[in-house]
Amino acid sequence: MTKTNRHLPRGLSILHEDKDILVVDKPAGLPALSADREVENTVFSKMTAYVRKGNSKSRERLFVVHRLERDASGVLLFARTAIAKRALQQQWDTFVKKYLVVVTGRMPEPTAVLASYLAENRAGVVFSTFDESKGTLARTGYTVLKEAGPYSLLLVDVLQTRKGQIRAHLAEDGHPIVGDKKYGHNVKGQRMLAMHAWSMEIVHPYNGKSMLLKTGAPAFVQALVGPVTLK
Repeated sequence: MTKTNRHLPRGLSILHEDKDILVVDKPAGLPALSADREVENTVFSKMTAYVRKGNSKSRERLFVVHRLERDASGVLLFARTAIAKRALQQQWDTFVKKYLVVVTGRMPEPTAVLASYLAENRAGVVFSTFDESKGTLARTGYTVLKEAGPYSLLLVDVLQTRKGQIRAHLAEDGHPIVGDKKYGHNVKGQRMLAMHAWSMEIVHPYNGKSMLLKTGAPAFVQALVGPVTLK
């Protein structure tokens, strides 16, 4: 459901809200959680203010379930109780999470799975390692939805979750995400990261029912590859 409320911060939209969860369509460029110099300007802080409805003494709060990178956009899930948080995190690896990304070049196969053990260096860059003791297994599936000029639009399935895996796997495969300066695609004039958390299928922490949380197609899809129909 979409909410319109005077307490809702500008630039943020709610995909679903009930007494146990709050789901937001996060815009690119806005941090999900606090960084050193951006404690207030985050999705978490803005939506905490929203659930408190302007009452600084309110006991209403949000609980972090997962993270979404600052430069990415899309589905961001918060819990509204500690019980809901635990239930969601315990089942996190079973949830179906799909991303829309635009990469450089054309993929060698229309659909494939990229898998490796991923580690992170001191600069925060994620990379593959053959040493299982130093990395965590991550599996990233993709399906090519459209090819246009120098770019390909992919529907990506996060099959086994690891921080930074989509960006690392695609870059190591020779097809970095458009606008991903951290992993090798630095083009003049391209400021945004073409990665969007498009949908997430979860089990509701209270009633146990399956829920599909989904956004619309982000603007970068049409800007980079033209019109596309998403089911």
